[in-house]
Order: sequence, then structure tokens, then C-alpha cells
Amino acid sequence: MRFSVPALALASALFSAAATILISRGLRRYGPYTGVWINLVVGTVCVWTAVLLTGGIGRPPPSALAYFALAGLIGTVGGRLLRFVSIEAVGASISAALINLHPLVSMTLAILLLGEHVTAPLMVGTLVIVAGTTLLSVGGRAAGVRPMLLVLPLLSGVCFGIVAILRKVGLAGMAPIPGFAINVTAALVAYTAFLLASRQTDAMLCRGTSLVDFVLAGVAENVSVFLLVAALSVGAVSVAAPLASVSPVFVLVFSFFFLRGIELLNRRIVAGTMLIVAGIYLITALR
Repeated sequence: MRFSVPALALASALFSAAATILISRGLRRYGPYTGVWINLVVGTVCVWTAVLLTGGIGRPPPSALAYFALAGLIGTVGGRLLRFVSIEAVGASISAALINLHPLVSMTLAILLLGEHVTAPLMVGTLVIVAGTTLLSVGGRAAGVRPMLLVLPLLSGVCFGIVAILRKVGLAGMAPIPGFAINVTAALVAYTAFLLASRQTDAMLCRGTSLVDFVLAGVAENVSVFLLVAALSVGAVSVAAPLASVSPVFVLVFSFFFLRGIELLNRRIVAGTMLIVAGIYLITALR
């Protein structure tokens, strides 16, 4: 059991990185709207299959349903859409590193809304993250990325950070898997309605290798979430969360092998990513 938690958490990070790479590959021929819609469809099918295999949704209170539905709108629609757009705009490596700041957002909200205290690791980790983000900005500029575009992955991270608080409150009245099913279903319904209302139905059409990449990315992303939940169910958050946050390191490695000609890497981007991962580790492991 002592070894299963690190293994599950690292596997979660690995699958999350794989999803990022697959998204980047799929975006070569289709836009982010298409990728997000396929991602949501795959996620909905995967999660409801898990719900059926684990005994159904039960009888949750309306408040829990509302929190998870809101989480779907903010995190699963807003966060994932911004994630796809940022991968297309600034690349997989920079996006993964900046989106990975969502634990810092969650902890900041927990301090402001839930009364948690500021700790020394939080302060030190924040300074390390700021240094890493600065290096990413400089490295991105050297690779031809406009600094203003870094706002996109940062906003995605903010959405994911907010959704963590909403899910935590919703979990008081609902189990994780049914809750996530409501989360992703609400997101799919809302996003499909948006595409229909804005007459962008072409975004729901995809074929060829991009379809395969987007479908595999959806599977990998949901497997990543499942593995992290499994790690948290058998071990401490202080062990699982820091290890799961090393996903950007895997993205760097995968980018070197699978995104040549698409992804531009330099020393500053690599160093900035490593600093951000180190900062998140400090905040989550030593809080």
C-alpha cells in the first residue's frame, strides 16, 4: 500500500501529460471548439459507464447537484476550453506548466473563503512559482510566443482552481464518481447548446487522425482523474497531490519526442517548468 499511492499519482500525471500531447496533435487540423466537444463526449461516456459499474447515482441533495453542475460550467467548459485554446496558442509545454498553477488558486481561495492559514511553504512555493513563470514568459518570447497569450493558460488554471472548491463543497452530499458524472454532463449539455445557438455545428464534426487523437486524449484525461481519485482514496493528499503535479515534466519529455516541428523548447522554458513544478510540490507536500 505504501508504494501504490506514489505509483497511482505518478500514473495520473503521466496520463494527464499524454492527454496534453494528444490534444496538441489533434489541433493540427481542427480547432479547439471541436477538440473540447469530443473531449466532453468521451468524458461523459466514460464517467457514466463508471457510475453504472459502481452502483448508480443514489439520491443526492439538490445543493450537491447544483455545485457539481456549476463546477461543470466553470471548470469543465471554461477550464477545458481555455486549455485547448492555450495549447494551440502557446504550445503544450508552456500551457501545462501554467495550468498546473491551479493548486495555488485553490489554496488561495481556501485561505480566503475557508479560513485556512498561510504557511511558510506556501510563501516559499509562491516565490518559486513566480520565478518559474517569469522564466516561462522570457523563454516563450524567445520561442515566438507573445507574453499576453500566457493569460490563456493562467485563466484555465484559475477555472480549475475554482472548480476544486466547488467540488469539495459538493462532495459533502455526493460521492465523487456520480458527482463528476453530473459535472461533465452539465458541461456537455451547456457546451452543445452554445455550439447550436452560435451556429457552430461544424465544430461537432471531426475525422481522420485528429478524431483519434481527441478521443484518446479524452480517455487519457479521464483515466488520469480516476487514478488520482484512487490514489487519494488509499493514501494521504500530501503524498498524492505533489506527485500528480509533475505532469508538466512528462509533457516536456513527450514534446521532445512526439511534437518535433510543432513544439519549440529552450532552456528557459524547461527551467521555468521545473521551477513551477518545484513550487507546487513545496506548497502541496509541505503545507
